[in-house]
Amino acid sequence: MKDSIKAELEHEIEFTVNENKTVPKLYPESELFRTMPEVFATGFMVGFMEWACMDALAPHLDEGEHSVGVHVNVSHCAATPVGMKVRAKVRCTAVDGQKTSWYVEAYDEKELIGKGSHDRFTINVERFNQRVAKKAQSPS
Repeated sequence: MKDSIKAELEHEIEFTVNENKTVPKLYPESELFRTMPEVFATGFMVGFMEWACMDALAPHLDEGEHSVGVHVNVSHCAATPVGMKVRAKVRCTAVDGQKTSWYVEAYDEKELIGKGSHDRFTINVERFNQRVAKKAQSPS
């Protein structure tokens, strides 16, 4: 990771909620999920916040690096219908070696829909993939 990543870095992204990002689509294998209202799912909102953090970090990563989420503490405080734009606003609150910490917020066109904190860890993709492959091959 480059030295250019600093606390107080801010970033925003936008997305229009479609039916594929609603609660019934989060786990279509579950009858409980399939029968829920078609609103922006908490799981997809968290992913949207992570996306904003990844996008903010991308210019500060070296070749062969990526970041992975390691901690999420987010509240989802308002429902968002299909077709509405959502905006994620993120601010880096700390850089500690390969770990970055973020304050995250999401808004739809009407109000704040979620907020909290998120930590990411910068990894070497090749080494990470090797560890995952080794784990998959080892007996339980």
